[in-house]
Amino acid sequence: MPSPPSPVDPPLQTIVTLDLEGVLVPEIWIAVAERTGVEELRRTTRDEPDYDVLMRGRLALLDAHGLTMPLITEVIAGLEPLPGAAAFLDELRRRTQVVILSDTFEQFGAPLMRQLGMPTLLCHRLVVDGDRIVGYRLRMPDQKRHAVEALRGLNYRVVAAGDSYNDSSMLAAADAGFWFHAPPAIAAAFPAFAALDTYDELLEAITRALRPVP
Repeated sequence: MPSPPSPVDPPLQTIVTLDLEGVLVPEIWIAVAERTGVEELRRTTRDEPDYDVLMRGRLALLDAHGLTMPLITEVIAGLEPLPGAAAFLDELRRRTQVVILSDTFEQFGAPLMRQLGMPTLLCHRLVVDGDRIVGYRLRMPDQKRHAVEALRGLNYRVVAAGDSYNDSSMLAAADAGFWFHAPPAIAAAFPAFAALDTYDELLEAITRALRPVP
């Protein structure tokens, strides 16, 4: 008598999780710094591992310099995906499912998602009072790691790529993780993840990593 089929198939279904800023699009806060001349806004998650410290500093700078949501929205409207990013993402989505996991905000990300063909974006939300940004609400702490763990719990093989300190837990939680456009200091601090610098390299590495382990 044949054995009954296994109730759980091997994890052949795959999904890729990508950071957004620095990987697919320019760093929004750096663009705001360049537009306004407030150099302190150039500080990003590549520089500050503590996201709350980083955001509180940004909010204080916005308040001190009278920088409004409409101004930032105008800056974002002038941004485009990084050269080659849209073609890379299109090709990747032909091969597997893709989710963007970012510590940006819905209000910032929506215009850029339209330029990238509306991939799924999981991120946070700003608190806006009139034309002023007065706070932010995390979707949940360490949301990138939790998302990857949840996807693996659904029997997906997950491959992740990012460029900043806040991506390290996402890469560690995935079946395979890669640095992309990461500063040398970050790549050196987490040497378990290969550091790549071109979309062709990243596409090839992800494709290899998506193959089931024998």
